[in-house]
Amino acid sequence: MSDGSFQQRQSQPAVPLLEEQRVGEILAAVPERRHWRYRPRRVGMVWRSRTFRIVAVVTVLALCGLAILALVRDQTGTEGFLVGLGLAVLPVPLLMAAFRWLDRVEPAPWRNLLFAFAWGAFAAALVAILANSFATHWIATTTADPSHADTLGATVIAPVVEESAKAAAVLLIFLFRKREFNGIVDGVVVAGFTASGFAFTENILYLGNAFGEDQQIGTSGVVSVTAATFFVRAVMSPFAHPLFTVLTGIGFGLAAASARRRRIRRIALPLSGLVLAMGMHALWNGSATVGPYGFYAVYGVFMVPAFGLVTWLAIWSRQRELRTLSAELPAYAAAGWLTPAEPLALSSMRARGMARDAARRRHSLAARGNWAGPYGPVHVPPPPTSPAYGPGPGHGPGPGHPQAHTSVYGPGYAPGFGTGHGQGYGTGRAPASGSSARAGARAKAQAKAHGKAAARTIAEYESFATSLASLRRQARRGTAGADFAERELELLHHLWQRRDVAAPALTYAAQATGRLRLHRPPPGPYAHPFPPPHTPYGGPGYNPYLAPHQPPQRRH
Repeated sequence: MSDGSFQQRQSQPAVPLLEEQRVGEILAAVPERRHWRYRPRRVGMVWRSRTFRIVAVVTVLALCGLAILALVRDQTGTEGFLVGLGLAVLPVPLLMAAFRWLDRVEPAPWRNLLFAFAWGAFAAALVAILANSFATHWIATTTADPSHADTLGATVIAPVVEESAKAAAVLLIFLFRKREFNGIVDGVVVAGFTASGFAFTENILYLGNAFGEDQQIGTSGVVSVTAATFFVRAVMSPFAHPLFTVLTGIGFGLAAASARRRRIRRIALPLSGLVLAMGMHALWNGSATVGPYGFYAVYGVFMVPAFGLVTWLAIWSRQRELRTLSAELPAYAAAGWLTPAEPLALSSMRARGMARDAARRRHSLAARGNWAGPYGPVHVPPPPTSPAYGPGPGHGPGPGHPQAHTSVYGPGYAPGFGTGHGQGYGTGRAPASGSSARAGARAKAQAKAHGKAAARTIAEYESFATSLASLRRQARRGTAGADFAERELELLHHLWQRRDVAAPALTYAAQATGRLRLHRPPPGPYAHPFPPPHTPYGGPGYNPYLAPHQPPQRRH
């Protein structure tokens, strides 16, 4: 039987193996892509498309928004809906400005914050209305006690449903925007925007119903139910919902700052914050059932101190971010990536703002030909070394590269190297005079645009420097991930492209705020912030430790 099997195998045609010598011949015979008979399958490629994800998220939120607005309008009527909408909008700018102010050190992208607000206003509110209505109806039908069902739904069902729905937005950003969510401040801001959106929709419902009640009983003015509802929800407790959800955000922020290997901690902290948020929400909702003074007792004894404690924690966390800048950035200053004054200026919010204002003012004047340079002669030193990886190639174009200053004024613009008005800073000559007032207005607008561009460049520089310090702190804690080297080099590249504009302004701000004290004060506030010129940047492969006459060596 073994012989027969052997003969059967021998009768089958042998499949020729691909010989190494024929690889080039076979690959050359492959037809063009348009003539392919077999095409690679794209499994899951639709879900990986960024455009598809954006369209899907916007579509879901839009559908939820239409549904929740229809439900609210059905409950309040058209007039009540419009009145509630107009009054509910008033506290929203205050809430958004407060959380945005807290996030000034390392601002989160607006797309994350707008998503969080829209999720709270549309998706979370829709889930809360549907789930609360269903649960209350089920309890009333089961127990045959509608009043008890309303109380139980407000104190037990609503806190669990609403806080879980709001926490979903924080969870999504925590999972899919990991690089932009790395601390307590990020958790507080994202949770605050989510809860602000939820409170906005809920206020429309409450204020609209209050207006309808006033229409039925004929009251108006200060003594109306609408005025009382607005005072309680928009004046006394506009931070109620944000305060609850911020506890969940703090849990996610602590988890983001923890090492990735501590999985139990990264799961337990957000859950603990969610449970605390539910408990505080239940206490707040149940205060109205304690008695006529139960609300005021809970408000004064519990809510106000809790709000003060959470506010202190958020501000302390922001100051901690500034201390991280002063602790981590000196390593890059020692390696030459930053000037010694930059870590001092970047760790002060006052110095940051002063640097942006000074750059806006001085670059605007320089563009009009009134100054040879906003901070004296501008010099771009050679690219330094990364403090983590030693000498290596630079990561930004040099002064002669066409992309050297594209982030500020467009291709070809080189601050400090121009020869006249409209090209660089000029040589101090006044712009060409013209009889047309329109030409003067256009020149003024162009100079103002240069100032705004310089201020924006410094703001970007400050953001990248903050991200760099945060990344280095994560690396010390073991939470940076395996792509730490690539992310560090990318941030250094962005800093180098903007350094010629940002470094003089930050140096001036450090001196003006007293954070940098010189043994001999300079003759003017903008005089020569840099040492004499070094060897110019030589492009990829440049080694700053080589002598000027030596050619750059290739790294292997």
